[in-house]
Amino acid sequence: MTSSAAVPETPGAHPDEPHRLGLSQRLNWLRAGVLGANDGIVSTAAVVVGVAGATSEVIPVLLAGSAALVGGAISMALGEYVSVSSQRDTERALIEKERKELLEDPDAEFAELVGLYEQQGLSRATAERVAAELTEKDALKAHLSVELNIDQDDVVSPWHAALASAVAFTVGALLPMATILLLPHPARIIATFVAVLIALAITGYVAAWLGGARRGLAVARTMIGGAIALAATFLVGTLFGTAIG
Repeated sequence: MTSSAAVPETPGAHPDEPHRLGLSQRLNWLRAGVLGANDGIVSTAAVVVGVAGATSEVIPVLLAGSAALVGGAISMALGEYVSVSSQRDTERALIEKERKELLEDPDAEFAELVGLYEQQGLSRATAERVAAELTEKDALKAHLSVELNIDQDDVVSPWHAALASAVAFTVGALLPMATILLLPHPARIIATFVAVLIALAITGYVAAWLGGARRGLAVARTMIGGAIALAATFLVGTLFGTAIG
């Protein structure tokens, strides 16, 4: 027996397509999380590998990695918060503007809605009928959906994005930190390279899966970019370490 509290499926919808409310919130969390983890892996690994290329001592690597982890997590969280806050403020302003227009001139707004449905290919009669039924049910929701592609019940949360990004960055950063600190000097740099590339392959795959993009291309991009970053910082660290020595 089906529970009355269950979220109803959209009739005719495919199970792998996002038709439910809350999509922006879920994708916002996932996007911030994947990007945060990817940045945590690459940026922290680049720092610790660069320092490890300059010295075989553990303490400098630990200090540099810790600073990169803390600073990077805070920076990612602030960046996500500011970015998503701007998006949320814009969406709220558009919602209020549309609500005001509906109160001041509902006839003009109805005509506009009919015109928008006609632009989508509906006949005049069908467009008027659809517009009338949706206006009677929820005029604001109808206008926001057709005009602005906004759902007033699904406005993104900057706090969610900031938290997801900071946590994901920290988790991602811990991988290269643990690898380079726990292994002996001759092997730790190579092991960090390998661990980072495997982790980037995973984040690239997940990001492509979430966006419905080509998995192989996304994995290749993230792995190549990470490899270049690690190689460059290791080279710089090695050169400086040689010069200092």
